[in-house]
Amino acid sequence: MCDHRRISAQLTHADDPTTADTLLRGLAELVQAAPGFPPVPAVHVPDPPQLRLEQAMLPRDAFFGPTEQVPIDKAAGRVAAEMLTPYPPGIPAALPGELLNEDVIDYLRTGHDAGMLIPDSADPELRSVRVAVQGGTA
Repeated sequence: MCDHRRISAQLTHADDPTTADTLLRGLAELVQAAPGFPPVPAVHVPDPPQLRLEQAMLPRDAFFGPTEQVPIDKAAGRVAAEMLTPYPPGIPAALPGELLNEDVIDYLRTGHDAGMLIPDSADPELRSVRVAVQGGTA
């Protein structure tokens, strides 16, 4: 996996010198080609306090309760009903039950635009976010 500034490779017991050599050749070719790449979009990485979201509901209540998809630009102030984990680094930015804020939404949106993967999002394009229905009923 990779994003705007990292590559994360994994070698396992199923790999051998051939697959490792393929990876190393690819990385060497990447180094050669990198100067010609266009600049990547900037990723807004908030300060740590802005990444600490308030727990507004129990995770199971947010995840299993009534939910709806809302446009990402309307998600601030809503309770996440899904986990949102950008890869890399693979650390959740939001968990079910946490109150989404503009800083985290901007981080996810700009990260996605720069190539971060957010595989656990219900919307792989991150145009919308699954949130708990306000008031707890559908």
